[in-house]
Amino acid sequence: MPAAEGLYAAFGELVAGGDGSILCFDFQGDDPSVMLRDFLTELLILFERDQRCLVAVVDAAFTESRLVVTVNTAPVDLERSAFHREVKAITYHELSIRTVPGGYEATFIVDI
Repeated sequence: MPAAEGLYAAFGELVAGGDGSILCFDFQGDDPSVMLRDFLTELLILFERDQRCLVAVVDAAFTESRLVVTVNTAPVDLERSAFHREVKAITYHELSIRTVPGGYEATFIVDI
């Protein structure tokens, strides 16, 4: 998922290692961009609390009122990863998502 890749790029260069686990996220609301922000916030918490990152999207469904994503996560190999900065939050500033040919384009800003 490119949005997750963008979030992880803000940290630096994360290298996953170890056994994976499956997680499912389910968000409902009336603003698709806020649901994406909530998903990215969950990934940030997963990284900060458990030192885990998303390695693959198993399944995803996205509508105007619901975002359901099943992902495979793995521990971050702290020794092999390169950390450039700390990400504190995904902000609401300039948060947007729009339909483009073949999918969606999202804009989000992280607080570092």
